[in-house]
Amino acid sequence: MFCIIWRNLLAAPARHRIEGGMVPSAVQWLWLVVFYLAGSIPAGYLMGCARGIDIRQHGSGNIGATNTGRVLGRNWGFAAFACDFLKSFLPLCLVRVFCFPDENSWPVALLLVLGGVAAILGHNYTPWLGFKGGKGIATSAGVLGAILPWVMMVSLLTWIVGVLVTRTVSVGSLLAAASLPLAAAWFYPHQWVYFGFTVFAGGLAAWRHRSNIERLLAGTESKINLSKKKDAA
Repeated sequence: MFCIIWRNLLAAPARHRIEGGMVPSAVQWLWLVVFYLAGSIPAGYLMGCARGIDIRQHGSGNIGATNTGRVLGRNWGFAAFACDFLKSFLPLCLVRVFCFPDENSWPVALLLVLGGVAAILGHNYTPWLGFKGGKGIATSAGVLGAILPWVMMVSLLTWIVGVLVTRTVSVGSLLAAASLPLAAAWFYPHQWVYFGFTVFAGGLAAWRHRSNIERLLAGTESKINLSKKKDAA
């Protein structure tokens, strides 16, 4: 049933045009619901359930990739990150490639950006877990990879450097969030839709990390072990 609905939504034409580009049809705005539901899939939580563990009761209590790796092991954390990335990346890429190839009008950009926001909100406030979810870093990376790949590369490099230097995932995530608007302004000048999205995504990521910020200020934030030796769950 989901595949049939998705196929019909992809097939909905975008017939209206404005000066300089195309306007999505009314039906295509229903994609926002699909993006939200795709983003709401709690991959880390489901992985924990598969092993008989509710990861919300362990570690930081978060269902994201970092806590999944902390509780279940590093490989599970990588798998959770990949799932959270792909659940926003793949739907946006399908829409971009099959419905709006070579289309850069601001209504199309707005549709894609709002679809990305819907996926992030679905992850952060999943209805399947009482509207409590993760912090949206991997899902935001998927959105950026689909519509703003250069911004994602800058953010990823910032995250990697931040984590390697501080051995603290939250610091890397906060630095990556702060880099988003700067990278968008540099690579996509005069595109206010994209800049507004990066401001929102970065601000939301910082807000979702407010407990981490409190622990950082108190000096109690957990650090990761970068050696090959596996951490105990």
